[in-house]
Amino acid sequence: MAKRDCLECGAEIRGRIDKKFCSDYCRNAYNNKLNKDSKNLIRNINNRLRKNYRILDSFELKDGKTRTTKTRLLDKGFDFEYITNLYTTKKGSTYFFVYDLGYLPLDNDHYMIVKRE
Repeated sequence: MAKRDCLECGAEIRGRIDKKFCSDYCRNAYNNKLNKDSKNLIRNINNRLRKNYRILDSFELKDGKTRTTKTRLLDKGFDFEYITNLYTTKKGSTYFFVYDLGYLPLDNDHYMIVKRE
């Protein structure tokens, strides 16, 4: 039987023939190094989406909607670049959603915030 070494630390591996790491710690460390760049990008995008969601959720909705201004959203730190999906109505209005909370641009820098049921 050939000697096998851990891909992370180089220690000798004991156990199953297809085992690549000596421990869970080494397996996790190896995969974290391998995916570091993409995970940072994903983590940063998820953090922006989470922040946008919290901002939209901070508004008190009456009958599933309310109105606000662009200035109030920006003052709270809302980033209009980060959304999860769009919804276009039959009339042609486009709602921008962050998960189940969305906003519709209105006239004079006003926005309607809605919750999808």
